[in-house]
Amino acid sequence: MKKTAIILITVCLLISSAPIYAQPAGEKPVGIISAMDSEIALLLENAKIDHTDHIGGMDYHVGTLCGKDVVIVKSGVGKIRAAAGAATLLHEYDLSKVFFTGVAGGVGDETKVLDIVVATDLVQHDYGQITNDGFEWFEEYDENGGYFACDGELVDLAYNAAVEVLGEEHVFKGTIATGDQFIASASYVKILQEQFNAIACEMEGAAIAVVCTQYGVPFVVIRSMSDKADGNAHESYENMVTVAADNSSRIVMKMLDSLTEK
Repeated sequence: MKKTAIILITVCLLISSAPIYAQPAGEKPVGIISAMDSEIALLLENAKIDHTDHIGGMDYHVGTLCGKDVVIVKSGVGKIRAAAGAATLLHEYDLSKVFFTGVAGGVGDETKVLDIVVATDLVQHDYGQITNDGFEWFEEYDENGGYFACDGELVDLAYNAAVEVLGEEHVFKGTIATGDQFIASASYVKILQEQFNAIACEMEGAAIAVVCTQYGVPFVVIRSMSDKADGNAHESYENMVTVAADNSSRIVMKMLDSLTEK
């Protein structure tokens, strides 16, 4: 009886320490993360969800989308929630890659509302210190110099998918700046352009980039412009957020279609 009890305890410990969802032989699932319900609504509408795991206040929807195994989660707005959601996603599920999809503010002069920006890299524009002379950004706070690069193959995959969905004139690649503020200031847009060479700004991407880099999992961030991050940003956001979010979701589904075809 003692041996049987020991064996049962050992088996239970092994099960409890294993990932919640382990993909059987073949391709590992794709993790898809967004900040808001509107940014995953179209994905969930088209997905076949097998089950939903509730972990740390977040719902992780496990199933298939466009012929690919996926785990879809809404993290919530801001870097802290995004990092928490991404860390749980990568710790609990054996993923091949991570897509972040959602809306953002356009920073580049060339971008317009409803255009798409595929991140080549991401940077936290609000990471630094406040001094008597104002804010000073920490340029080299780690080995990445403050910038975290997306996977090159996934960037190309996202860009090509976006071109198919919206047309080449509406798709851009470049740096996305992340901070825990909704930017609605033309003067701050200039700072993001000049100091960080950013063409879009949002509140989660760099946090996802940091976590994925730590876990060694390739990732890409796809953003649809809901506003221009200027003085009219709030009005534009309210009017365009749903359309922008759906466009970003359509690009993710096109990316999954391309992966399935391979």
